[in-house]
Amino acid sequence: MTLPTSIAAPSAAVRAEAAERLAGLATPPGALGRLGELGVWVAATQGQVPPAPVEDVRMVIFAGDHGVAAHGVSAFPAEITGAMVRTFLVGRSGACAIARAHGVSVRVLDLGVDEEFADLADDVRAALQAHKVRRGSGAIHLEDALSAEETQAALAAGAAVAREEIAAGAQLLISGDMGIGNTTPAATMIAAALGLPAAEVVGRGTGVDDAGLSRKTEIVDAAIQRAGERLEDPIQTLQAVSSADLAATVGFMLEAANAGVPVLLDGLMSVACALTADRIAPGAAAWFAAGHRSTEPAQSLALSTMGLEPLLDLGLRLGEGSGAVAAVPVVRSAAALLRDVALLSELMP
Repeated sequence: MTLPTSIAAPSAAVRAEAAERLAGLATPPGALGRLGELGVWVAATQGQVPPAPVEDVRMVIFAGDHGVAAHGVSAFPAEITGAMVRTFLVGRSGACAIARAHGVSVRVLDLGVDEEFADLADDVRAALQAHKVRRGSGAIHLEDALSAEETQAALAAGAAVAREEIAAGAQLLISGDMGIGNTTPAATMIAAALGLPAAEVVGRGTGVDDAGLSRKTEIVDAAIQRAGERLEDPIQTLQAVSSADLAATVGFMLEAANAGVPVLLDGLMSVACALTADRIAPGAAAWFAAGHRSTEPAQSLALSTMGLEPLLDLGLRLGEGSGAVAAVPVVRSAAALLRDVALLSELMP
């Protein structure tokens, strides 16, 4: 696929108009704090003042397995990935519960899970695997995660999914994740982007003990060393150290930003993909807002690089898109305040 090489920011003129409206609201100056700033961002991404209600929010969960899961980087076995995909399909995961509470649609896709889901009904399986790239991704400290062709296929798949969700009416998109071991490639992607050693980016993921944390750090360091200078190129970074699901998420975010549809970021995987998208097409990050701060150190480092401040800080490390979905009411509140609060000029005789 042809990727954008840069992405224009939301309209500066609309942003200025929104900021002027915020300053004119019948509230004390600065009283709305970051909610006011967020409302201005929403208006700018929509290209209108006041902003429309943020009603159609859609989350896509990109699922895949990771070869590093067989090397002691996770507290859970790889088989959990497939089990959780089935849980998403019946709406019983943590992210699904929060999404249902806030009217957010959820779609799960198998980009690289290491099984075929033969137990599912044919139509369910066909929808789940409509964009599947491969079964599992390579163990990144030993081999590339993907081939060049698979990398392009994953990027194209993510872009196609974004177009589908936008055509269906999405005003705000969220990327969710599912894949045992996925914090290891995500941390490596951030290390590659920021030029940092493993020790500064690796966290405990699903809750590994000290020995697991040490193994994980060694594997990220080995992946960085193996890929070498290739990590200076974001597409080569995806091929060498990401996975089918993560590369598809990058394509999803690039397409959304290029189409002018904002993305609410979740935890480490989402933010690693957002940072990579901004490496591929500088300017993409202006279309992203950070839903929450995860407990993973790499996530905060990447958010800081993109100039994004999380809306929530709840100590979450569930993944799945849960933190971003929990922040949806904050986005809606910000838009409502900028839209519905009276102007001071309206109250004055």
